[in-house]
Amino acid sequence: MTPYPRFFILKGDNMINIKENEKLNMLNHSCAHLLAHAVKHLYPSAKFWVGPVIEEGFYYDIDLGDKSLTEEDLPLIEKEMKKISKDDKLIKRLEISKKEALDMFKDDVYKVDLISRMEDPDTIISAYQQEDFIDLCRGPHVNSTKELKYFKLLKVSGAYWKGDSKNKMLQRIYGICFDNEEELNQYLLFLEEAKKRDHRKLGKELDLFSIDPYVGSGLILWHPKLSIVREEIELYWRKEHRKRGYEYVYTPHVGMSNLWETSGHLKNFAAGMYPPMKMSSKDELEDATYYVKPMSCPFHVRIYKSRLRSYKELPIKYCELGTVYRFEPTGALHGMLRVRGFTQDDAHLICTEEQFKGEVNKLIDFAIEINKTFGFDNMKVYLSVRDLESKEAKYIDNEPVWQLAEQTLEQILVDRNIEYKKDIGGAKFYGPAIDMKVLDSLGREWQGTTIQLDMNLPERFGMKYIGSDGQEHTPVMVHRTVLGSMERFVGTLIEHYAGAFPLWLAPVQLKVLPVNSEFHMEYASKIFELLKDNGFRVEIDDRNEKLGYKMREAQTMKIPYSVIIGEKERDNNTISYREFGKEDTTTVSVEEFILMLNKKISDKK
Repeated sequence: MTPYPRFFILKGDNMINIKENEKLNMLNHSCAHLLAHAVKHLYPSAKFWVGPVIEEGFYYDIDLGDKSLTEEDLPLIEKEMKKISKDDKLIKRLEISKKEALDMFKDDVYKVDLISRMEDPDTIISAYQQEDFIDLCRGPHVNSTKELKYFKLLKVSGAYWKGDSKNKMLQRIYGICFDNEEELNQYLLFLEEAKKRDHRKLGKELDLFSIDPYVGSGLILWHPKLSIVREEIELYWRKEHRKRGYEYVYTPHVGMSNLWETSGHLKNFAAGMYPPMKMSSKDELEDATYYVKPMSCPFHVRIYKSRLRSYKELPIKYCELGTVYRFEPTGALHGMLRVRGFTQDDAHLICTEEQFKGEVNKLIDFAIEINKTFGFDNMKVYLSVRDLESKEAKYIDNEPVWQLAEQTLEQILVDRNIEYKKDIGGAKFYGPAIDMKVLDSLGREWQGTTIQLDMNLPERFGMKYIGSDGQEHTPVMVHRTVLGSMERFVGTLIEHYAGAFPLWLAPVQLKVLPVNSEFHMEYASKIFELLKDNGFRVEIDDRNEKLGYKMREAQTMKIPYSVIIGEKERDNNTISYREFGKEDTTTVSVEEFILMLNKKISDKK
């Protein structure tokens, strides 16, 4: 689950990923050293862990002892960075032995730890020096600090050393650097717009959802308004799945340990599962350990295995809006985008090898269509494969099947002329995947559709079907989400729409505003009842307030249509309306208005 959207910088019509742009990568890498240099001047006892380039700039993890930085401290650090930049310090690359590096950084426990983990004693280590500051780094870097002019420190937060909550909390300073002032200013404007769209901010302002520490971290409380949005999405989701031959299933929230042992989750995913519940009973058969489910797939497998299957039944498509629970680290939680309890728009396709390519192509078409409905016209596609160099990654041990699976998914993308990138290490322990990430209205990238080939469960659970030859065969299984999780997807929509949901999704679609509550209320109430009877989500503002005040409040709450009722409308049996975000007011008959609304809702506008 990706907690944050990836950030991109707009340059003309092109999207720039800082980490992947060679020039910006070098600038930001060098600027991380400039930050550390300035911090060392201001806080001489500071010690440094790592300062990598990331998609949205760079950060540095720093140990400042008892000093706790706040965002009010960042201008002072920036000022020192600008002074070093102006002084035009030459940046030199040094190549030193492991022994020399240990001696050079002997007073910094974090650098010593990095150096000590380099196994080969003959390793040549590179470092970069700018006057009185030196730091380990592979590089490359710019030639001089004077090239680092257009930067901004963005925020400061806590980060555990090595990401382990048992270790010391370091201070992480984020920043970004460009090669010209125009791009820096453009990005800062982008950040301001992103702040306005933050789903946590809008969630509070529009009364959409909350996270209550009394309930638990990472657990979303859906308020009535956002529950309407979710209901409309789920109704649409169900209808589209029915059209494509999916069958709905429902599965429990807990399962016995043997289920998760067989699936491989206890071996490969235990850290992400909630602790087990031990159930004891006088009945020996009930003396069992249960786990809250992190995924629905083993349950779907057991439904498949409830009876013997024939090739004539395949493909079988089970879908479920299944709520699952994963014990995400506290520091990774982020509003609705990274949670511990969430509902996946989950589906599992079980098919023959001959059907596999065709079904994956249908899934790609389905994903494109359903995402366009929500205004996501642009997507970036990734082929998630193994990281064979990673010592920590766990994968099922079946090299020939892995190679075939990765090659098959890649060939599907090639045959369709779909531009994609390989995400090395993005594969799950049970198989590779095609990940389709949407770009929102700010050009940010969000995790959405994933199509995962499972080479694990069919074998582990002994899934079989009787083929046309009368023999048993193992089916192919595909895990698939189109939207991802409801929590993350709806959080994404809040930011994509800036809280202004389109008419078909809006919690309140219409607000009836009588110009004068004393003289126009009777006709306004009649219109309110008529609209409500026609199935619209409508409210009436009967307060004795000026129309301008009521209009501004309706705009603040981002209601799609304000229906204005005054003397002219009452006498002519009409209504006037103003659409959210627009200045002009239109007068039409009530019948005309209802037809227009129904057409927009039908078209998912």
